Amino acid sequence: MLNSESPLYSRGVLCCLIATASWGGMFPVMTDALTRIDPFTFTSLRYLIAGVAFFLLLVVTEGREGIRLKGQRAGLAWLFGTAGFTGFGFLIFLGQQLSGSEGALTASTMLATQPMLGLLVNWLLRKVVPPAYSFLFILLSFCGVVMVVTKGDVLALMREPQNFGANALMLLGALCWVVYTVGASFFPKWSPVKYTAYSTLLGLTSVITLNGIFFITGVVPVPSTEAITSVLPHLGYMAFVAGFVGVLCWNIGNRILTPLNGVLFMDVVPLTAFAVSAMQGVVPVHSQIVGAGTTGLALICNNLYLRYRTRAAKLERERFPQATSSVATGETAA
Repeated sequence: MLNSESPLYSRGVLCCLIATASWGGMFPVMTDALTRIDPFTFTSLRYLIAGVAFFLLLVVTEGREGIRLKGQRAGLAWLFGTAGFTGFGFLIFLGQQLSGSEGALTASTMLATQPMLGLLVNWLLRKVVPPAYSFLFILLSFCGVVMVVTKGDVLALMREPQNFGANALMLLGALCWVVYTVGASFFPKWSPVKYTAYSTLLGLTSVITLNGIFFITGVVPVPSTEAITSVLPHLGYMAFVAGFVGVLCWNIGNRILTPLNGVLFMDVVPLTAFAVSAMQGVVPVHSQIVGAGTTGLALICNNLYLRYRTRAAKLERERFPQATSSVATGETAA
């Protein structure tokens, strides 16, 4: 177990802070970018730049040995990369675009629900049923999201059903990133750099293919040179800061701290997004702040509860070494 005063622990904390702060800033950045270009073309350009940067970093840090796949589940890496970069990039930013100027607040709060969504994904992929109390925290988390989306007017969900689509897209986008994050555990022999590089490059094939289909079928018009030029500053932030630095720091930080600790930093995402949005003139109302706080509280409470279960399981194993089957299940859920 890492000591909280060790240099490695501090490095993990710093990496998670950098990642989540950069992600909080990306939604206000995208508010302006999405008025100039479609989210599909932007995602293709963003991950094309970030993918090349990740691959160059892999070559520099691990050499020829690092770039060899050796038959190590390339198809699975493509699947998780497609979920993380195609699913997340397309869905959450399309939802943000449809939501207008306040889409940044909603999207950032959706990201804070990812730890709760992770429990459900772990249940689906690894057949690990979340503890009973975690279901209550999941519900509390989504109550917070509803407060942000509706500004405290819950009946607006009934009066304005047209917003369902945009909110559902953002939630699905957040779920895609959860699948991508869980996917790293399927590659224990890969370094964070290798998983990031190959998942980005393989997922990029899906991004570009779908974007091309949208162009050919006329679903999305081919952007003009002027439109692409106008979003170059946005691309710089999204590709290098939120994409390259953010994703890499997230994978490194979670490898050091473990996901149980890393997920706590997801609260930084809406905090950063709300602060930057306020500076841009989109000031969250009181109910939206309370809603984001409710989602964060659910995350913290669930984390403390899982830690309690882990400690209880450890004590139980020490007292009764033979009777570990039921307790082990609880610890795995943590």
